[in-house]
Amino acid sequence: MTIQEEVKTVDGEKLMAFVFRAVDEVGAALNAALVVMGDKLGYYRALNARGPSTPAELAEDTQTGEKYAREWLNAQAAGGYVAYDPGTGTYTLPIEHAVALTDETSPAFVPGLFQIAHGTIRDSSRIVDLAPSGDGLGWHEHVSDVHEGCERFFRPGYLANLVDGWLPALEGAVEKLRRGARVADVGCGFGASTVLMAQAFPNSTFIGSDYHEPSIRTARERAETAGVLDRISFETSSAAAFSGSRYDLVTTFDALHDMGDPVGAARHVFDALDDDGSWMIVEPAAGDHVEDNLNPIGRVYYGFSTLLCTPASLSQDVGLALGTQAGPARIRDVVVAAGFSSFRKAASTPFNNVFEVRK
Repeated sequence: MTIQEEVKTVDGEKLMAFVFRAVDEVGAALNAALVVMGDKLGYYRALNARGPSTPAELAEDTQTGEKYAREWLNAQAAGGYVAYDPGTGTYTLPIEHAVALTDETSPAFVPGLFQIAHGTIRDSSRIVDLAPSGDGLGWHEHVSDVHEGCERFFRPGYLANLVDGWLPALEGAVEKLRRGARVADVGCGFGASTVLMAQAFPNSTFIGSDYHEPSIRTARERAETAGVLDRISFETSSAAAFSGSRYDLVTTFDALHDMGDPVGAARHVFDALDDDGSWMIVEPAAGDHVEDNLNPIGRVYYGFSTLLCTPASLSQDVGLALGTQAGPARIRDVVVAAGFSSFRKAASTPFNNVFEVRK
């Protein structure tokens, strides 16, 4: 069949349906930047505080230019993020949207997700340049929105689930933590998970480690602000070289799939863990097969995998590149190869799987 003949067989309605879907996708891509803009300029918080607002009032409340406020509001209204009243010329942020866009303690908080996505997209041209050679791009090489957005995205989920759900799902972990346990938080980033555990279990001691020195500096500042530096120490080290031994608990939050040599890191955890200790691995929610992940959450995670997580792994030695949607079977393969004999899914949320690993 010639190209001309194939064109004649195209369903015009299906073609235009896809075109309009593509238009919607472009609007969504632009909206990622608009949400970050609204978050950083305080637009959402101002709308939540005042209620129905004109562009002039929003501009006054946020000390920004009225014309920027006007166009931003119109874009948000077109996307259904705010409601527009043509009779009064005012824009309102619905209460449910206000929770998701302004309450950083809510597990529904989404600006962090937009921020890490926006930062990832900003760096995407570098991935295009690297893809032909198969080379990677390190976590430390990304713009700050990636690092900040990552913590702001994951922290609300940790706040909602870590102490009350995930740790109790591990065999005997909470009892040890209450009595006084030794804990290593590997790949701790800004220390959100480390600080939350230290606040909940004051009798235990914690060491947070990450290869990214700026993140470790931020983690120390966060721990000092939270008043838990007396029981937390931080170090700059790779997952295969963090210090200490005989840990009762090792934790790795949303980081194993980013590692170049996750098996090597797992072997180091094996050696550092007490014989009766547990390793809690928190990973993005995923099934074992591509078809299991063909859904909105899987789409987001595959996008991050292509532009952020896989390049991070490829930038390191070995470069195994598990991918953000590795799934339980591939994680099990990693820990079994490292010598562990016990692996189970202990808990889950729409965004995460939580695995318990033991010797």
